[in-house]
Amino acid sequence: MTDQTLAAPIDDPSQRQRGFSRYQVLLIALLAFAQFTIILDFIIMSPLGAILMPSLEITAGQFGVAVSAYAFSAGLSGILAAGFADRFDRKRLLLFFYVGFTLGTLLCAMAQTYHVLLLGRIVTGLFGGVIGSVVLAIVTDLFPLQMRGRVMGFIQTAFAASQVLGVPAGLYLANHWSWHVCFFAIVGLSIGTIAVIAFAMEPVDAHLKLKQDRNPFHHLIATVGEPRYTLAFAVTTLLATGGYMIMPYSSAFTVNNVGIDMAHLPIIYLVSGLFSIVTGPLVGRASDAFGKYPTFVFGCVMTIVMVLIYTHLGHVSLATAILVNVLMFVGIFSRMIPSQALMSAIPDPDQRGSFSAVSASLQQLSGGLGSVLAGAIIAQAPDGSLLHFDRIGYVVVTTTIVTLAMMYFVQKAVAERAGKRVV
Repeated sequence: MTDQTLAAPIDDPSQRQRGFSRYQVLLIALLAFAQFTIILDFIIMSPLGAILMPSLEITAGQFGVAVSAYAFSAGLSGILAAGFADRFDRKRLLLFFYVGFTLGTLLCAMAQTYHVLLLGRIVTGLFGGVIGSVVLAIVTDLFPLQMRGRVMGFIQTAFAASQVLGVPAGLYLANHWSWHVCFFAIVGLSIGTIAVIAFAMEPVDAHLKLKQDRNPFHHLIATVGEPRYTLAFAVTTLLATGGYMIMPYSSAFTVNNVGIDMAHLPIIYLVSGLFSIVTGPLVGRASDAFGKYPTFVFGCVMTIVMVLIYTHLGHVSLATAILVNVLMFVGIFSRMIPSQALMSAIPDPDQRGSFSAVSASLQQLSGGLGSVLAGAIIAQAPDGSLLHFDRIGYVVVTTTIVTLAMMYFVQKAVAERAGKRVV
């Protein structure tokens, strides 16, 4: 199946299968769990912010640097890895970067000072930031476009699962023991995942049979310089900005501005995550059934409305805070899943790895810039509340509107290549 899927036209009827084989189910679950640990490692920094800042005696700006350090190092490693991304078995690449990610997380767990934690975030980003692009390349190699919405819908439930299982559990461990235990738990989960990848996953090497440029630097330049990819790279860059601006400060904003105490903070993540677990597969199915761009449009509209509401919240009840968070994540998922499925149809088979690596790099770099920008925009009042948080919302809304227009031309190009009207 691997060779046929890799080489077949994306509108080949023979590739349209309704269900997944047993191995495909195992592979999707494995990739989703790997993504779960990666996303959890990043997203746990957000709810831990309210604990980390007083524990390490750091400012909101320093915390933003620690968050963005992961993004900037991930962006750098993505560029460095892009030239080699299509020259190795993707399973081996996944294992290599996942082991490095686990070691970086272990360093975070052992950190006793801000600077050691910062170093740990840099190491974790160098390896963890590339894994998402490897996963996307694997999905693109093994699944036809008509199935990728569903596949990405399931894999993106890792984001929701990290909220449902990881964040509440992490906050519980941090509140009852220390924030170090959160990272030790992620290390334990990662070691188990490494074992399953090594022994249960089959090689993903059909792309090695295709003709490739032997010079990694030339391969990178050919990918970056391909005119068809320019718009996709630009969309990826802007899509990442919003999430990195809001998420790192969400726990501090919820506690200090919205008035939800630390004891009830895990409930917000738990409920919104439960809804997201259901939403992810449904959005994936909708993007395959009704079109990926129409689903993306719905997600953008929902995101704009909910971000404006969220960033202007004052003291509200726990139920209201939960409702706003749930609807905002519905919008985020409805953008994320169809956009990734659409992007996967853009690169040529022999450039999928490098295209995904460059995209991930741009995503991380723009996200890191967004986090730093957010840190520069907001300020912390003497009572701990965040000032000017609404301005971050305006930036997110602006980038969302721009990506909405740009994605129209992306889907148009994909539709023309696929010989379809709607994708």
